Amino acid sequence: MQETPQEYITRILGYQAGKEPLKVQQATVKKIERLIKGVPKKKLMTRPEPGKWSIAEILAHLADTELVAGFRIRLILGVNGATIQAFDQDVWAEKLNYRKRDPKKSLEEFRVLRENNLTLLKSLPKPMWNNFGMHTERGKETVARIIEMFAGHDINHLTQIERIVARKSKSYHNGITP
Repeated sequence: MQETPQEYITRILGYQAGKEPLKVQQATVKKIERLIKGVPKKKLMTRPEPGKWSIAEILAHLADTELVAGFRIRLILGVNGATIQAFDQDVWAEKLNYRKRDPKKSLEEFRVLRENNLTLLKSLPKPMWNNFGMHTERGKETVARIIEMFAGHDINHLTQIERIVARKSKSYHNGITP
């Protein structure tokens, strides 16, 4: 069963509760790099189970959602109260061919976009963090809330990557059954 927008907000914000959102975002790329260092490309490209994204798909998703975050923030800063269009991540994954995207390139795209967005956020006067947009599914979202949401989003996907990396499979260990 698919979660409601409110359930999604609660879950995602729960991941980052008590944490500083910008610090979470600053650390994410390096955490991913450490997690996937030495992981064979085959494992990065293989789904852990049917219907679940591979690490490569998660990385492509992170790159695309960082592009979305940057656009949304800039839109809100330019026009307070602007409409924020939702998107279907599963449609993007299929139509933008996440399964075939190179994980290293996706991680690099994510890194560059994230650095750019963090530079912008650090330059903003605090009152601008209250600028908001109206998300078509979730309603009013301030810049500050968007940053909290994306920090929680990072933690969610870091946890997924950790689980996939930790998962043992004979196809990843030169045919040796664990």
